[in-house]
Amino acid sequence: MPAVHDRRHFLLLGYGAALAGSSALAQTQARRNTRSPEAEAFVAIQAQAVLTVLGDSRLSVAQKAAAFRRLLDQIADVPRISNFVLGKYARTITPAQRAQFNTAFRAYAENVYESRISDFRGETLKVTGSVARTPGDVVVDTQVVGRGRSPIPVSWRVLGGGGSWKVVDVRISGVWLAITQQQDFVSTIDNAGGDIGVLIAQLRRNPKP
Repeated sequence: MPAVHDRRHFLLLGYGAALAGSSALAQTQARRNTRSPEAEAFVAIQAQAVLTVLGDSRLSVAQKAAAFRRLLDQIADVPRISNFVLGKYARTITPAQRAQFNTAFRAYAENVYESRISDFRGETLKVTGSVARTPGDVVVDTQVVGRGRSPIPVSWRVLGGGGSWKVVDVRISGVWLAITQQQDFVSTIDNAGGDIGVLIAQLRRNPKP
């Protein structure tokens, strides 16, 4: 009899652990599937402002570029992106190289985002949902509609909370721009034997994508 009791006790403990595990998994999935109205509102307002500026026919090309860059500074965490795209080399870059890279990358990033987003200039952005990856880390899904074409999905990864959010990546046509840049930049430095200066020189020579 004691053996039977021990087996039952063991099975009950296992069943309880399974329930606890299932509950924890369900809670984790629920957190991941939680929408963030604050992040959605941030993207709806700021991303639409960018599209409106780029589509303003009253502005010259130079004025649009200047306005876009001001907006970029307001809504994007450029220093964080600059660090992210260096990948493993963010830990070994020297202060002097970082200053040079930050300047070169800012010009490059401005051109990349302006080039990709300007395809949607003057169109309307509609938020379709969001997913909180973790508290303060949200992917906001949107659609860009207009010009009589099918809606185009664009996702925005934003970090922050409350009234303070910043864009750290944008997914267009299924491609995350910052992640792609990190892959390209790390590959370039790897091929140069770890010489970050090669990447800096490349960005200076070709500041446009």
